[in-house]
Amino acid sequence: MAVQLTGHAAIVAMMSGLFTLLRSRVDRNAKRAIEVYTEQLPEYRAMAGNAPTRAELVDFATVLRRRTAELAADGEPFTESDLAGMRAHGMSRGMSGVSLTSQQRVLVLHATLTLREIQEATGPTDSDQLTHMLAWLPRNGLAAQNAFTDGYLNGLERRVPEVRRVQGFARALLTGNPAAPDVAVSLGMPFVTRYVVVVVRIPDASLPDAGQRRDEIIEEILVDHRVPMTWHDPGELVALLPADDTGPALRLVRRFAELLGRPCAVAAATGALGDLAAALASARGLSQVAPVEAKPLRLNVMTDLFTELGVRQMPEIDGWLRDLGDRLATGPDLVRTLDCFYRNGMNRLTAAAVLHIHPRTLDYRLRRVRELTTMDPLSVRGIRILSTTVTLVLSGTWS
Repeated sequence: MAVQLTGHAAIVAMMSGLFTLLRSRVDRNAKRAIEVYTEQLPEYRAMAGNAPTRAELVDFATVLRRRTAELAADGEPFTESDLAGMRAHGMSRGMSGVSLTSQQRVLVLHATLTLREIQEATGPTDSDQLTHMLAWLPRNGLAAQNAFTDGYLNGLERRVPEVRRVQGFARALLTGNPAAPDVAVSLGMPFVTRYVVVVVRIPDASLPDAGQRRDEIIEEILVDHRVPMTWHDPGELVALLPADDTGPALRLVRRFAELLGRPCAVAAATGALGDLAAALASARGLSQVAPVEAKPLRLNVMTDLFTELGVRQMPEIDGWLRDLGDRLATGPDLVRTLDCFYRNGMNRLTAAAVLHIHPRTLDYRLRRVRELTTMDPLSVRGIRILSTTVTLVLSGTWS
């Protein structure tokens, strides 16, 4: 006499073919996953070169697939023991120094391979089984990813100095890495929807004990400014601060210049999460035409430097203004005088006081500017042309 299955037992029996096939392919799929990781990720390739580590990677991939097939067939979530194992494996990867980029890439590759394995095991009449599996995956897949990431960040905290993790966070934001929110929590740093990206350009990038000194500078800044920062190259510091409050940004930049002990150029651009790479490119371009200052006076943005940026992209105009800059260089400190004069709203008395000269000396210098350039520095035409020339001279782009 045939036995009639009902309820959950009937569902399991109906779907046993798909999940039996997935379980039978666990070993093969696990080994293929490690092959994909080592092929696409240099860090995993290096780890797999060590036999015990490779065995650990294959074992984890095997267990994860076996538990996925078993629990999905029963419609049950990962147990606390399962999640603890994922945290432990993630911690192992963090303590081995795997980068945040590779860690996130592994999660993406795993998700892609999981879907591929399900597709390969699903026959043309298995739509119900496929629907059941795909309904189970989102919640449980996310729980597994969160456990692995939590363990990874804990391991990274034990293995990697904070200054390096801070720089990794900055790069994660700039590249749109989905793990950025978790990294922010682990570092106790703000995670917002919009950031002001600040670029500090150092014309003379040579630093004694460059790598160590750069880390030391960031460590000292972190005492008062808990924000992500990174060195893009030896001559460029990048910092990201919440866009709703740019006040701390200028203080950070001034502290950096103080620690560096040399003049630098500063520029900034604001961007939203997912588009911070564009903001970085904009700020970097502006920093190339920003004035080099011992103590930065402001965060230069597009509205401050759009003329200078445009001029640098037009060789004929650039050459013309460069000639004007050469003429000003023949006078008595005319570039600095004009810079101070314009920065102080063309107030003669204030500018003279800042320059530590008599107002009549200032008048003489302004007359000298007219003689050398045939432009009145107080006219609209003179202000537009001479202020742009002065900024470009001070930026060092013509050195």
